[in-house]
Amino acid sequence: MPLSKYDIEAAQVAEPGTSHSFLVDMVGSNKRVLDVGCDTGYLGEVLGAVGNKVWGFEISEATAAQARTRLVDCAVGDLEQTDLASVFEPGSFDVVIFGDVLEHLRDPLPVLRSTRRLLAAGGSVLLSTPNIAHGDVRLALLHGQFRYNKLGILDETHTRFFTAESLVSFARDAGFEIAELRRTRAELFTTEIGVNESDFPAELVARLRADNEASTYQFVARLVPDDAGVMVTQQALRVDELAAELDRARSELAVQAAELTSLRADRQSLAEQTEQLRTAHDEAVRQRDHLLAEVRELRSAMPATGGLARRLMGRVGR
Repeated sequence: MPLSKYDIEAAQVAEPGTSHSFLVDMVGSNKRVLDVGCDTGYLGEVLGAVGNKVWGFEISEATAAQARTRLVDCAVGDLEQTDLASVFEPGSFDVVIFGDVLEHLRDPLPVLRSTRRLLAAGGSVLLSTPNIAHGDVRLALLHGQFRYNKLGILDETHTRFFTAESLVSFARDAGFEIAELRRTRAELFTTEIGVNESDFPAELVARLRADNEASTYQFVARLVPDDAGVMVTQQALRVDELAAELDRARSELAVQAAELTSLRADRQSLAEQTEQLRTAHDEAVRQRDHLLAEVRELRSAMPATGGLARRLMGRVGR
């Protein structure tokens, strides 16, 4: 039995398109990393395998003990009651990670704000958090439903929720700008929320499918101290907007490619039918000519029955 419901295998960490794989890619290698809320150290183990040195901070001694077998070390404490700068040397990390952590805190703002002191020059904070504006959540609310689950967007231990807009405000309130924003995706009606497409008007579903936020399951962001100014966030959001436009263009291209394939198949089918009709026509002509030849033979062999032969010829000619 796993020590935690959040514990996963290294292969799952590396699965493309997940928040964990994004975090690994965004950390890179040869960094000093603090994984806050590291659980059993599964993410840190993958990061360590590519040359990083990873420390952890965890609320549970049981999971921290497991994490210490994978990380440089792991401290234990209540994140909302602990100043991380009193546990770790200020300025000692290139990257501080909050992977699906801040949404579990009653007041995550002071925690994020205090993280600035832990960053070395050029350092950044990476965080992942669910998108409460996912289309499935919105549709469930239309039916008056807001049901917590064991895992997912409405994890039963979540106390803080974010949209793209509120995440930007939250980062700025903590003294950071968003330098990079990525998204994990889950299409409508595929999440643990459990809504059914047949329960909603087609026009509403189409409108949601056209909304970039409605298919966003999690945000994965790189935060840098706001010394660089608001242009950093504006540039990151523009890149995010362009990425969404690229996704839409790819989807439209896929639809057009499917339509082209269908048209080609129709054309091939039509060509085959035309060839079959041509073959049938040629066979009918051949049979007609053969029958005419037989009638002519009959007429030549039996002059007395010429009237009958002419009538037959007339019928064949029709």
